[in-house]
Amino acid sequence: MDYSILVAQAINGLQLGVLLFLLASGLTLTFGIMDLVNLSHASFYMLGAFICASLTLWTGSFLLSLVLAIVLTGLAALVIELGLVRRLYTLPHLDQVLATFGMILCLDTLVHIFWGPAGIVMPLPAWLNGQINIGEIVLPVYRLMIIAVGLLVAVLLYVLVSHTRTGMLIRAGASNRTMVSALGVDIKLLFSGVFVAGSVCAGLAGMMIAPITEASIGMGNEIIITAFVVVIIGGIGSIKGAFVAALLIGMIDTLGRAYLDTVFAAFMDTETAETAAPAISAMLIYLLMAVILAVRPQGLFPPRLR
Repeated sequence: MDYSILVAQAINGLQLGVLLFLLASGLTLTFGIMDLVNLSHASFYMLGAFICASLTLWTGSFLLSLVLAIVLTGLAALVIELGLVRRLYTLPHLDQVLATFGMILCLDTLVHIFWGPAGIVMPLPAWLNGQINIGEIVLPVYRLMIIAVGLLVAVLLYVLVSHTRTGMLIRAGASNRTMVSALGVDIKLLFSGVFVAGSVCAGLAGMMIAPITEASIGMGNEIIITAFVVVIIGGIGSIKGAFVAALLIGMIDTLGRAYLDTVFAAFMDTETAETAAPAISAMLIYLLMAVILAVRPQGLFPPRLR
C-alpha cells in the first residue's frame, strides 16, 4: 500500500469532516438548543464564501478579508434574525421549514442580483498555496490550516456551551424560556447571539472551502442534508457529537470514494466498480445514520439532561 496516498486521502477526509463540523455546529446550536429547524442555515455558507471571495479580490489580503467577512456575515445574520427568524421560534416546525425554505430562495436571488450568475474564483496567497514534504508524504499547507481552524472552533464552542455562564443560560433558555426570562435574562438577546454564532460558523466553512472550489450560487444547498445527518448521528444539541460525527462522515466519504472501487474490482469489471464506488460511498453515510437511529436514537453523544 502506498502510505503517502493513504495519508493524502486521510487529510482530505479530515478537511471534509472539519468543514462539515463548522456547518453542523451552527445547525446543532439552532436546531438542538433553540428548537429551530433552519433549512436556510447553509445559505450563510454560501454568503460567507461570496463575501470573503469578493473582499480578497478587492483587498488582496486573504486573512484581512477572512476577518471582515466573519464580521459582515454576522451582521447579515443579525439583520435576518431580527427581521424574520425571531418570529419563528415559537411556531410549529412545519412553519419553520416553509419559512426558512423561502429564505433559501430569497438569499439565492439576492446573491444572484449582487454577484451575478457566475461563481467567483478565490485566489490564495503564496504562503498558503504551498506544501510540506515529510519524506514521500506531501501535506498541503492550506488543508492543514482548515483542519487547525476547525479544531480551534470546536474547542471554543465546546468550552462556551459546556463551561461558561453564557452556555449555561443558553441551555437553560432552551429548556424553559419562561423561567429564564422571569430570572431577568433577555432571552431574545441570548437567542440572537446563538443564531448569529451558528450562522458565522456556517459562513466560516464557506470561506474556507471557497479557495478550493469556488463561491457559487446554491453551494450550500448541496451540503445541508449531510449537515443534518451529522447533527442526528452526533446527537441533537451536542457540540462534541457534531465534531465526532463530522469527522467520521468525512473519513467514510473520502476513503470510500478512494478505495471502494478497488474492493469492488475484485468481483466485478473495472468500469462498473468505478461507477458504483462513489454511489455506495455516499449511501454509507445514510446507512450509518439508519443504524445509529435504530441502536441509539438519541445519537452518539446526546447532551446531558437533568
